[in-house]
Amino acid sequence: MPKKTSFRFLIYIAILLAVFLPPFAKYQELRYRNKGLEREIKALKKETKRLEEEKRRLQTDISYVEGKAREKMGVVKKGEIVLKEVPAKR
Repeated sequence: MPKKTSFRFLIYIAILLAVFLPPFAKYQELRYRNKGLEREIKALKKETKRLEEEKRRLQTDISYVEGKAREKMGVVKKGEIVLKEVPAKR
């Protein structure tokens, strides 16, 4: 009889695994995906905040607007010294 009981026990375990393992694996996958999406949301909120601050400065700070425009166009004021970053050689 002990063999029959252990065989039944193994069958029950196999059935439980077959029933509960796929949903659990899907749950784990969704949790992992959710964490990635939460990180992405956090990064996007940070970027949104940065862009809102830049928008505010562009709307209210004329010297900031001037600096951005000159930077984009490559124009300097008389007497200004231009500093250019040179990438380090490897």
